[in-house]
Amino acid sequence: MAGRISDEDIALVRERSSIADVVGEHIQLRNAGGGNLKGLCPFHEEKSPSFNVTPSRGYWYCFGCGEGGDVITFVRKLELLSFADAIERLAQRAGIQLRYEQGGYVPGREQGERSRLIEAHRAAAEFYAAQLETPEAAPGRRFLSERGFERVDAEHFGVGFAPSEWDRLARHLLGRGFTANELIKGGLAREGRRGPVDRFRGRLVWPIRDITGDVIGFGARKLLDGDDGPKYLNTPESPIYKKSMVLYGIDLAKREISKRSQAVVVEGYTDVMACHLAGVPTAVATCGTSFGEEHIKVLRRLLLDQAEFRGEVVFTFDGDSAGQKAALRAFADEQKFVTQTFVAVQPDGLDPCDLRVKHGDAAVRDLVAAREPLFAFAIRSVISRYELTTNEGRLAALDAAAPLVAGIKDSALRGRYAVDLDRWLGFMDERLVLRRIQEVAGRAGGRAASERPARRASAPPPADSADPVVRIEAEALKLAVQRPALMGPEFDALGAGAFTVPEHVALYGLVTAAGGTVAGGPGGREWVDMLLAATEDDGLRALATRFAVDPVRADLAGEERYGQAVLARLAEIAVTRALVQIKAKMERLNPVEQQQDYNRLFGELVALEQQRRVLRERAVGA
Repeated sequence: MAGRISDEDIALVRERSSIADVVGEHIQLRNAGGGNLKGLCPFHEEKSPSFNVTPSRGYWYCFGCGEGGDVITFVRKLELLSFADAIERLAQRAGIQLRYEQGGYVPGREQGERSRLIEAHRAAAEFYAAQLETPEAAPGRRFLSERGFERVDAEHFGVGFAPSEWDRLARHLLGRGFTANELIKGGLAREGRRGPVDRFRGRLVWPIRDITGDVIGFGARKLLDGDDGPKYLNTPESPIYKKSMVLYGIDLAKREISKRSQAVVVEGYTDVMACHLAGVPTAVATCGTSFGEEHIKVLRRLLLDQAEFRGEVVFTFDGDSAGQKAALRAFADEQKFVTQTFVAVQPDGLDPCDLRVKHGDAAVRDLVAAREPLFAFAIRSVISRYELTTNEGRLAALDAAAPLVAGIKDSALRGRYAVDLDRWLGFMDERLVLRRIQEVAGRAGGRAASERPARRASAPPPADSADPVVRIEAEALKLAVQRPALMGPEFDALGAGAFTVPEHVALYGLVTAAGGTVAGGPGGREWVDMLLAATEDDGLRALATRFAVDPVRADLAGEERYGQAVLARLAEIAVTRALVQIKAKMERLNPVEQQQDYNRLFGELVALEQQRRVLRERAVGA
């Protein structure tokens, strides 16, 4: 039975796994000031970035959906892993050899399923790459050469060859200590009468890597006439390979996609290779499935896709009917992007790989540079099916294209494409075209209103952030979580009564239960860890994580002065509440008949008013 990972190794994994680097492998992060980073959340749909990372404390938090945690939590949520699998994933990334308690270390025995399958695929990729040099692989080398790829190119992309023998890879991996069940579960082999047999045989093989560079599957191209299988065969769905979420080449393209704010979506493995080698290093491709919503999420996070319309996604399709259908499928998903989308179609129907062979690298770059807006391409593709020399044909084309134009959410853009549609159809009657589109949009809007599912609400803030009192409470607690030394004994002496929001009262109690801000010292990851370890309440942990990440409303140089001002403002608010209570009591007293009580309260009132004036002077700037 698997042993338990030692606590020391868990702490070492957390220490050596920079949260900025790990998150940055999946999301484009930009400087948000105050030592914080910001990007698009991978856990919910959003138009502008609300996902914050604070490297100095090792925590992240999304102000849109309320998810948050440390680097281990991030990997667990993103890849749907158990705690142990997430630790092993990060340990492998950091080059840490884990030790296991309850039985000691036995190589390979106690690793999580995902780690074992990743290792098996890495070993398989090495095996296939070595086989490309064998005499049997001559057809594969010829295939690559005919498409303009040299040996160094194959090595760069990890291209290999699967021998024709039934169980050559299986025997190799079994000899390396992997089990038959692991080979079958990972899609490297299938069950045979005498044991596992190779899934890929006699084919050229491309390793498919996830965004971090781990091999999670393979794509295999038929080479031999005697192979009665499909032209391309891909790894089946497995615990580590989900084709709807995988983009071939994303590991190589991710940095350039972020840097250039551009992603080029092509249709095959050789097209990705050709684009990268021709100077378009932002190219990626789907793996045995059409481009879909999960692929969009991957690209949006890398593009930091938001309302500024700075980036672009370029789809390359063949110019034939199949390519037009693919473009219309992409059109259906287009508005799930915020950034601009384009289509690049070679008039002679050549894909990027063939284009490079026939016309050179510059032609591939020119293809992408000559991109056309996806809306325009889709609309023109639809109307091209009709006879536009007759009124009947033009009206039929208008009715066919109107739903596409009506479906454009941006009203200004919809109006411009209505004008373009009128020009392309040759009506020269914009009002007719606009009226037809508006009729279609009205019908579609009515249906959408009745069919639209309830929208997922964003996670509410812990309290009304527009309330100045609540805002001051939050600032004080943020400073207690992030800079406890600045708050010191004065914060600890405030008492829970200084806070009005129940969540804030609970967090104040958590801070005091952990020893108060005096125990927090200078703050940082250890103090936040201590707070989180002091409660089992998930809501309270989420609030503490949020305040560990949410930027303080002051720059580093002015934090000490700001902290004192916040404390003074919080104390002033408490004094004001006491004043209100005293005034209410005095109003209920008869100054003549209850003179002693009245004078006592009046003395307290004067003292509190004086205290409030002093606090107000200190609170300037909060």
